[in-house]
Amino acid sequence: MNRASFYSPQAGRVIEAPRRTRARFAIGDIVRHKEHDFRGVIFDIDPVFANSEEWYESIPLEIRPRREQPFYHLLAEAEDSSYVAYVSQQNLLADCEGGPVDHPSLANIFEDYHGGRYQLRRGLAH
Repeated sequence: MNRASFYSPQAGRVIEAPRRTRARFAIGDIVRHKEHDFRGVIFDIDPVFANSEEWYESIPLEIRPRREQPFYHLLAEAEDSSYVAYVSQQNLLADCEGGPVDHPSLANIFEDYHGGRYQLRRGLAH
């Protein structure tokens, strides 16, 4: 399999990943966590796990996600807070019918909510 590498600031190292992965969601999509009560809008995607080992090891073994799948960076909202979340693809469901997300950083990254998703601000795509 062809592999590529990228530097992950969260992991503090170079990450090896397949050249092609199948991300189920895209930047601007609204998703909901399968197990925990929060939802969010995707603002970045890692093709495989690219966070710190401490973060990964802190997840109980019986629910720890596989590394070899896309992981999503979310501007997340819960009932009484907003934060940034890092979630594996296996733990996300589409949530475009839930309406817009309420997060203080949305306007920095996205334009208006339209058609069940957010459009990335011009000039932020890479």
